[in-house]
Amino acid sequence: MMAITLDGKIAKNSSHFANWTSPEDKKIFRKVSKDFGVFMVGENTYKTFPGPLPGRLNVVFSRSVEPKQEGDLKYVQGDPQKVLQELENMGYKKALLCGGANLNSLFLENKLIDEMIITIEPKIFGAGLSLLASEFDADLELKSVEKINDNALNLRYKVIYN
Repeated sequence: MMAITLDGKIAKNSSHFANWTSPEDKKIFRKVSKDFGVFMVGENTYKTFPGPLPGRLNVVFSRSVEPKQEGDLKYVQGDPQKVLQELENMGYKKALLCGGANLNSLFLENKLIDEMIITIEPKIFGAGLSLLASEFDADLELKSVEKINDNALNLRYKVIYN
C-alpha cells in the first residue's frame, strides 16, 4: 500500500515524511492497516514516522537494529519470507507492505506481493524516490478504482507474475 504522485514518486527523498498525502488517503491507510493488524516498512520509511502507530504491529526491516520487539514495534532483519512465516506463527493471516522503494522491490522480486493498493495524489515532485528501486516485469489486473476526493484516486491491482 503506497501513495504516489502523478509522476510515480513516493517521496522527495528518504527522509521525506508522507504529510503530503490527503486526509482521505490517511483514512484509508488507517482502516486497511488496522484491518490487516500488521504493516511492514523499511527503516528509512519508519524514521519519518513520529513513533509506532497504535492499534497494529509496526514491523520495521532494519540492517542496523538487531531483531527485537517492544510492544507494537518489531524490528526484523533478513529474508522477507522468513519474516512473513514468523508473523504467521504469531497469528497474523496477512501483512501490509508500506514501503519504501527498496523493500517494495525486495518483496516483488520474491513474488510476495499479491495485491497493490495505490493512491494517486495530485502532486508532481519531478525528482525523488520511485515506487520501486529495481526493474521488473509483472502485469497488473485492475480490481477497483475509487475517487477518494475531488483530485485523488485509490487503485487496487492484483499482481500477476510473469
